[in-house]
Formats: sequence, structure tokens, C-alpha cells
Amino acid sequence: MRNTLVDPFEDIPRSVVVTANAYPAGSTFPMHTHRRGQFAFASHGTISVATPKGRWLVPPQRACWVPAGVAHEMTMSGPVTMLNAFVSSDEASTARMPARCVVYGVSALLKQLLEEAIDLPAMYDVNGRAGKLMNLLVAEIASMPRLSLHAPLPSDRRLARACRRLFDTPSITIGLDAMAADVGMSRRTFTRLFRAQTGVSFAEWRQQVCLLAAIERLSRGQAVTRIALDLGYTSPSAFSSAFRRVLGETPSRYLESRRPA
Repeated sequence: MRNTLVDPFEDIPRSVVVTANAYPAGSTFPMHTHRRGQFAFASHGTISVATPKGRWLVPPQRACWVPAGVAHEMTMSGPVTMLNAFVSSDEASTARMPARCVVYGVSALLKQLLEEAIDLPAMYDVNGRAGKLMNLLVAEIASMPRLSLHAPLPSDRRLARACRRLFDTPSITIGLDAMAADVGMSRRTFTRLFRAQTGVSFAEWRQQVCLLAAIERLSRGQAVTRIALDLGYTSPSAFSSAFRRVLGETPSRYLESRRPA
């Protein structure tokens, strides 16, 4: 299901505007940009964000920052309730928000501020309580912890094309030699170019892609055993061990700890 994106808040003379929307499973916003930065909080469900430079996964109760002017696509994995804070470029710069996409943790305070801001009129009083609430909201956004839920794309077109295929059909069994052959490079050239353009080894990148796919599938309620085997792990325990090494907890505990209270 593809949605036509209409943003009626771009021209409102307020530095921050907060909205809330519910989307059915599979909803997709094709590649687009905003004149404001977008802080997208997944109150319910999981959001996948793609740009020409990589992919980010936003699990339930987490958020993604998309800077103003960055072309991005959003896909909803399962039904999603999304709270968005659209922040002007000047306000984002003052708060020192990053110039690239980032997935963030979300504190209980920030969640409450977002929910409170939903009910404010678009033309709220910037000098009153509403203005102070919005200032606190932006400060809280800027202080949130950043999460490693991102897989970068190399700039080389051949590498990027092969990486997108692995995004679509992730597997821990895809080897470096197979990827190098797929793009017509020697193993040495592929290894050097891949690390230079992504900042990580192919093995590290492949594991991250599989973990992002696993989190998305967990959020849809798929069983750990099914996910492990689909991604090419030798056993559910091997998958759980890899998941825990990177994310600090087992797949089931990871998702459970991120469900709404």
C-alpha cells in the first residue's frame, strides 16, 4: 500500500509541530523530503527508513531522526502508530541535531511530551506554556541515546546494488567471495572498497543486516526458531547468541523490554 504524502505543516510559522497518525500494515511512503527535520516515534509497530545512504530500523517505542532535505522512504511493518515532531532547520541547528539519520531511544518524559504536544493548536502561543513545552521537547530529543540500528550503503553503484539485494533477502550464509563475484571484483578489491565506503567489514555489515531483519520480524510476531532458520543460522541458539553479542540481550527479551508499558 503506497501513500501520497501531504505535509500541511511545512509553512506554519512555528519551529516545532507535532502530529499523530495510524497506518495499516505495509503502508509505504515513497522517496520524499521535508523542509523540516522529522523525529518519527514508533508508538506502536515498527518503521523501516531507507535513504540512498542506508537503512534504519525503528522498533516499537523508539524513534528515527531524518534531517530536513534528506530524501527517504518509510515502510510500516505491521500496523503502526507514529508520532512525528517536525522541527525547523534553525531549531534543529540550535539543538545540535545530527545532519544524518539516527535511531534514538525514547525516554518516558519524551513520550509524555510528544503525547501532550499532539493536542496543542497549530498556532500555539510560543511565549506561553505550549512554547515552553515545545522547547523542552526539542531539548529532550537532543539528549536521547543513539542506537546502532543502521546498515550503511556503499556509494559504488555495483556494491550498493548487491547490498540492496541482501537487504531484500538477508542471510548470514552469503559469503564474501560470492558478493565479490556478484559485482565482478576480486576478493581483495571488494574487501578494501567495502570497508572504505561503509566503515565496517562485510562480515560485520552482513550481521547487522540480519539483525535488523530479525528485529523487524520479531515485531511482527514471528517465532525465534523460524527467524533463525530463515536467516541461515545453524540453530536458534546460534542466532540468539549473535543477537545478544550485539544488542546485549536475547531476541525475546529485547522485544519484550520495548513494548509499551
